[in-house]
Amino acid sequence: MEQSSGLIFALDAVDRHVNSARPHAPVQVERPARLAPTRLAAASALRRLADRIQPRPLPATPRCS
Repeated sequence: MEQSSGLIFALDAVDRHVNSARPHAPVQVERPARLAPTRLAAASALRRLADRIQPRPLPATPRCS
């Protein structure tokens, strides 16, 4: 083979992909979000600020018909 390193990388990637779905595969425990309330408060404050500084539409000009 001309590019044996490519074959080795491909076989390793396939092996990791196939073995990741097995019952004995390592699992990462999902930690609860500690900053969720803070993020929610910051998002709502930014939304209120954006609503306040958003430009208002110009009043409609009367049209002659």
